[in-house]
Amino acid sequence: MKEIVNNVAKLIKVKTLVTIIVMALFAVEVIRGNVTPDMLHYIVVMVIAFYFGTQSEKGEKTLK
Repeated sequence: MKEIVNNVAKLIKVKTLVTIIVMALFAVEVIRGNVTPDMLHYIVVMVIAFYFGTQSEKGEKTLK
C-alpha cells in the first residue's frame, strides 16, 4: 500500500501536471479546429522532449 501511495505522490508533481494539462489543452484546441495538427506536433514534441530530458538528467545525478 505504501508503494502505491509513493508512486501516486511521484506522479503528482508540478512538471507532470503541467505536461498533462498542456497536452490536454492542445488536444482540445485541435478538436475545436483552432490549432493545426502540424502546430500540435511541434508543441507536443517540445513538451515531451523537455519532460523526458529533465527526467533523464535527474536520473544521471542520482547515479553519480
